[in-house]
Amino acid sequence: MDQENCMVKQIRSLDSDMQTLVYENYNKFISATDTIRKMKNDFKKMEDEMDCLSTNMAAITEFSACISGTLQGQHAQISKLSGVHTLLRKLQFLFELPARLNKCLELQAYTQAVNSHRRARCVLQMYCHMPSFRGIQDDCQAIMEQLAQHLRQKFRDGGTSAKELSECVELLLQLDEPAEELCDKFLCHAQTRLEADLQGLEEELRVSTATDVAGGSTHKSSSGANSISPSESSNSSIFLSLSARTDILEFIDRGCNEFVSNLCLVIASYQELFINRPQEGELASKNIPQMANGKLHTFVDSLAGRYFSLVERRIQEEKGVGDNSLLVRALDRFHRRLQAVSKLLPGSAVPSQGTEIVVQAARERIRQYLCALQSFYLDSLTDVRQALAAPRLTVGGAGAVGGGALGGSGPPGKDAPPSLPELLTSLSNSILNQIKTVLASVHLFTAKDITFSNKPYFKGEFCSQGVREGLVVSFIKFICQSSRQFCESAGDRGGSTPPALLLLLSRLCQDYETSTISYILTLTDEQFLVQHHSPVTAVTALCAEAREAAQKLLNHYVKVQGLIISQMLRKSVETRDWVNTIEPRNVRAVMKRVVEDTTSIDVQVGLLYEEGVRKAHSSDSSKRTFSVYSSSRQQMRYTPSYTPSAPMDTNLLSNIHKLFSERIDIFSPVEFNKVSVLTGIIKISLKTFLECVRLRTFGRYGLQQIQVDCHYLQLYLWRFVSDENLVHFLLDEIVGSAAHRCLDPSPMEQSVIEVICERG
Repeated sequence: MDQENCMVKQIRSLDSDMQTLVYENYNKFISATDTIRKMKNDFKKMEDEMDCLSTNMAAITEFSACISGTLQGQHAQISKLSGVHTLLRKLQFLFELPARLNKCLELQAYTQAVNSHRRARCVLQMYCHMPSFRGIQDDCQAIMEQLAQHLRQKFRDGGTSAKELSECVELLLQLDEPAEELCDKFLCHAQTRLEADLQGLEEELRVSTATDVAGGSTHKSSSGANSISPSESSNSSIFLSLSARTDILEFIDRGCNEFVSNLCLVIASYQELFINRPQEGELASKNIPQMANGKLHTFVDSLAGRYFSLVERRIQEEKGVGDNSLLVRALDRFHRRLQAVSKLLPGSAVPSQGTEIVVQAARERIRQYLCALQSFYLDSLTDVRQALAAPRLTVGGAGAVGGGALGGSGPPGKDAPPSLPELLTSLSNSILNQIKTVLASVHLFTAKDITFSNKPYFKGEFCSQGVREGLVVSFIKFICQSSRQFCESAGDRGGSTPPALLLLLSRLCQDYETSTISYILTLTDEQFLVQHHSPVTAVTALCAEAREAAQKLLNHYVKVQGLIISQMLRKSVETRDWVNTIEPRNVRAVMKRVVEDTTSIDVQVGLLYEEGVRKAHSSDSSKRTFSVYSSSRQQMRYTPSYTPSAPMDTNLLSNIHKLFSERIDIFSPVEFNKVSVLTGIIKISLKTFLECVRLRTFGRYGLQQIQVDCHYLQLYLWRFVSDENLVHFLLDEIVGSAAHRCLDPSPMEQSVIEVICERG
């Protein structure tokens, strides 16, 4: 019963679905019924029309058969008459052919004459055994030979246009002239025209060169009065063209419009005549296109090589590093027109050679800009040296030291010379402005409307290896290298370098290391969208090189200034008789000069570098009494404890004392601050003083004079160094060394020394 109930439900469900389908398709059933009824009516009408058509076709067939039967007897006669008429027309054409050819020759309708002869040539050759046809053939051959002579003469005529020349070659080929000979004649004639274009360019180049020489001599004679200083470079660029010469854009335009255009026309005409021409009959077996193509490539490569040499010579004359727009436009037009040659003559080396010229011109331009930047930098340094060497006014009664690097405040009505910070700012800004000017000029090579700028073989290499590496990085390295050259030993180039210039260049290189290099390279990468596909110099490497140069310059500055003061101390020690000197009553003038020079150097370095870190000074630094002043008494006091029966060797005791003292590195690298610089200079000076004292023998008053001098130095020099104990130790060494070399070591009382120093 459950199964039955289930089946009943399924039956009812199927019935319901059936009814739904019937209701949904009811309209479709009605439409199909109407369509079938309409088709029945249409087919009946169509059958009637087909019956009518069949009846008509039967009538037409019967009528056609009747006509054919009626004309059957005359059909053969009509065909025969038609053939005779055609033959008579041909014979009439053959008999009239000599007169027709003469008329065409008289009217210079050479194309029509050749076409007429080609139509009749086969028939005449076929029936040449008949006397009448033989006469016609002989007359036609004589006329065509005369026509060929006219065409050859026209071919040799230098005034023939390219179109007429093409027609001559085509007609001569149709007259069975040798194709290779025609190729040579065609190219020879074209070479004459193209060489005339090249000679015109060469003549213009020769005139331009003569103008350039005259303009260059004029410029040389007037260059002395129009020199531009770096301080004025922000308002008027130094990158000026050396002379007014023929516009390079006009030169390239003339070459493109005359030579390149004519070359393209020759290539197109030649290909149409000899290469792309369909080969029929015997010509197909001679492989003319391959032969002609080889001759064309040799011809084009030869003339293009001469043209490229002229273009390269003209580009090399563009030595002025002013406005790049004309050169870039000229190179763009040159590159653009050569693309037509690549399309006309696939596989030719001409486009690649032209592209290489464009790339080399861009590289040469970058090299010129690099040389101009280097020259500008050296000129700027010369101006800085002149500014440093100019006579300066004193500040507070003290003269400027270190090559006159301190700018004083002059009296009213006189302009004060620039100080070191002003010179540094002016030098740095002028260099940066020139770099920006050069980048703006070089950026024209990458403009969007320049065809070669977006080519992969140009843009990536130009921006990365050319501008970034070849120009910017090379110039930064040049600054560092030329700065390091000032650090050569005395007697060489570095010996005559003003110390203030060393200090200024050191600060310049340090500024480059901290910020300027990163700024310049970031500006270059953003402006030229540099993508580093090939290895490039990292910013960190350049910064390290700049820091190394700054460190060497600062070390050399310390060495030079230290040697200047050391030289004064050396002469003051070597030129004095220390055994027979009188009792000291004042401080020697050289010590006052040392303190004055050290003070001036302190002010000078403080203009460019920060103060630095000092160790805490003791409260009695200026009043300190040197233990070595009474070293002999101390040694006597300590001697009995070691050797009761005999005095101990003072040199041995001094050496034992040094073992437990801190070692002082005299020529150690200095840090980039004022305290470290002054510490290095004072170490060199006092070490020299010590070594000079060790080479002399002193009397009593000589030792006392050394005591007075050292106490005076101690009163002032401790303020400049990072650790006052350094000064105390070296001065102790000097006095102790003098005491060891004294014949009568009787030190002066400390109170007397202080009175003399205060009075001095």
